[in-house]
Amino acid sequence: MRRSVVFIHGTGVRTAAYLATLERITERINASRSEIEVRGCLWGPPEGARARLGGVSVPEYEITGGGSHARAEEENLAAWSVLYLDPWYELRLLGLQAPAAAGPPAPRVSPPWQRFLTAINQYVPTPRVVAALEERRAVDAFERALAQLRRSDELGDAARTIDAEGYQHRYAVARALVAGTLSLVAQDGSDFPDGSGRELLVALLSSDLQAEGRSLTGRLRRVAAAPALRVAERRALRRRGALSDGALPAIGDILRYQSRGEGIRQLIRRTVEDAPGDAITLLAHSLGGVACVDLLVQETVPRVDQLITVGSQAGHLYEIGALVALEPPQPLPERFTARWLNIYDQRDMLAYFAEPLFPGRVHDHPVDNQQPFPQAHSAYWTNNEVWRAALTWMG
Repeated sequence: MRRSVVFIHGTGVRTAAYLATLERITERINASRSEIEVRGCLWGPPEGARARLGGVSVPEYEITGGGSHARAEEENLAAWSVLYLDPWYELRLLGLQAPAAAGPPAPRVSPPWQRFLTAINQYVPTPRVVAALEERRAVDAFERALAQLRRSDELGDAARTIDAEGYQHRYAVARALVAGTLSLVAQDGSDFPDGSGRELLVALLSSDLQAEGRSLTGRLRRVAAAPALRVAERRALRRRGALSDGALPAIGDILRYQSRGEGIRQLIRRTVEDAPGDAITLLAHSLGGVACVDLLVQETVPRVDQLITVGSQAGHLYEIGALVALEPPQPLPERFTARWLNIYDQRDMLAYFAEPLFPGRVHDHPVDNQQPFPQAHSAYWTNNEVWRAALTWMG
């Protein structure tokens, strides 16, 4: 039986921290179980909290340091860091959007989704694209990436949400193909092109696909930077805008999940659907564990037979009646078939028991990260105890 692991991060995590943790998790799992493929579910940038109206609710927001977003080139690099690991990530996000409003069908004209899929399936690179690929010794890698894209579920899912113009979708395809190609180039041991070479390939493919260079609508461009908090009241007041930005991801993600959590659960479900293998383990930290429990309570998710929550609040939210999908004293439903391991550190004030609340359905496993709180909450992935427990659970 072939198993894969889907990692779901917790509250306050954005691209840089997610990539570092995903790399560490992949290394630890593959060191013992090289046959397991690890996939990540990055929900922070598209679904996490952010000041959606420019921080107008915060007094003197801009003059106290608010709104200091990362430069455009830094945001672009953060997006590429994700795409190199998961080339179809932007297409998956597009597939989760609401379908575009359809106008009256034009006579003898196929619908936009059909034209889009036909264009991708029949696409033949123009000579200038081939020349650019040959210069970078990437022709074979591109052909493999294109074949993988055509077989991917993400392409069909994205097609269902395309509008009549389809610029955004075709641009996402161009970026996906470049990311997939360069990832395969790296796997083959060839030299990686610099950023200008990457952007040239995107521009040439965008021209071929008539994408007109239109990027995604800001969902991957918001990579939050959390400044260190200051305790002095006077200094805090002078920096209220900056402090609001810094505190927003961690606290805001929890609040947003309670009221708008369906987007996170949809992204987890879609990532699971696209993951390979016969069986899937969900490995979820903090709020990610809460979202996984809610998802598995609400519906049957095929192939998911294991759940490992780490430093999670799921048990406590259930007990206080704040778990979205289940009211106490209701038990876990029969469709919740995943074997559940709940790893916690008693020094982690954000980690809670689950076994007393769902006896016979979950096993609590204590570990000691040897760190004070709040550092204990993010120290699980370097703790050998955690990995012994998790890998034993995977079997």
